Amino acid sequence: MAEVFVLALWIGLLFNATPGAVFSESLRRGVRGGFRPAFAVQVGSLAGDAAWALLGLAGVGAVFTVPALRVPLTVAGCLLLAWLGVTALRDAVFPRTGPSFQDERAHPGRGAITVGAAMSLGNPWNVVYWSGAAGAVSAVLGDDAGPASLAVFFAGFMTSSLAWCFVAAGLIAVLRRALPPPAVRVLEAACGLALLAFAALLASRLAT
Repeated sequence: MAEVFVLALWIGLLFNATPGAVFSESLRRGVRGGFRPAFAVQVGSLAGDAAWALLGLAGVGAVFTVPALRVPLTVAGCLLLAWLGVTALRDAVFPRTGPSFQDERAHPGRGAITVGAAMSLGNPWNVVYWSGAAGAVSAVLGDDAGPASLAVFFAGFMTSSLAWCFVAAGLIAVLRRALPPPAVRVLEAACGLALLAFAALLASRLAT
């Protein structure tokens, strides 16, 4: 079982360290609010990933390839990413200074967990990844594959993913302290454009 756990640690690191929409949103919120909002987005996304992982490892991933389920979830995910992208661009071009902005600064992590979870759950292709992971574990273990080995794989992946949440949020917090305000706005705009690009990429998969 030890080799399965180590394999899961590495796969978890590769899965989470790859730049994507979640990291873009973590970076956007982190350069504004610091460690807490960046970490909250990461943890929220991890909760969504855990849900997809359990479904994929349980062997029910094929259900989410049915258009009646996949299409609405994908459309919702696209709309969320597009909204976050437009919001990022708006805040970069027209920085807010009113009461709502002051309240956001006082509670920098508010809503970030929910956004992170929604971003993950809005991408039903994640369950396809986890269905493949279940097959890979079975191929590695052969006759020893079973619920216990899949549980070990899940534990290893979640351990690696949680560690990455701390690392990513910590690096973003360090970057925030090093950036002057104009650079923060430029980076926020770049994150907005990235989120819009990820929305378009997710939408393009509707045709596949």
